[in-house]
Amino acid sequence: MFKKSHDDYDSAGVSPPRIGEQQPIRSKNVSVIGPTLVFKGELSADEDLVIEGTIEGTIAHHKKNLTIGRQGRVTADIHASSVIVEGELNGDIHSDGLVSLAKSGKVRGNIYCARLVMEEGTQYSGTIDMAKPSALKVAPGPDEVKEEFARAENLTA
Repeated sequence: MFKKSHDDYDSAGVSPPRIGEQQPIRSKNVSVIGPTLVFKGELSADEDLVIEGTIEGTIAHHKKNLTIGRQGRVTADIHASSVIVEGELNGDIHSDGLVSLAKSGKVRGNIYCARLVMEEGTQYSGTIDMAKPSALKVAPGPDEVKEEFARAENLTA
């Protein structure tokens, strides 16, 4: 009687989906590109996206989650908050968060991410870069600047 439906599901504040988890096909703020759809060009949206069709171009999904489903065929560079690959991807992945590669996934491209999960059996060809951002450099204090000028004057004199 008081059960919440999938339409009442609010994805704000919830961790990104992981491979192997059963996800509803259509919940609030999720777009689905069906298996018969073919798209060429630049794709961007302000909601989570599930791709079951064929995409060629670029995908800009900076603050949202992107899933390439089992039937999905993507030839594109991807920029997304988190990415799950269960289908085929030819292109680079740029993610601020989690990249998950399912055993059914086939990926040819480089991955730049903070975290990576790869199931046994995934077909992958490329490089992985999980480098942390460089440390913030602190500006020298006034005494250090005066010392540096004094050293420079001694060298020129």
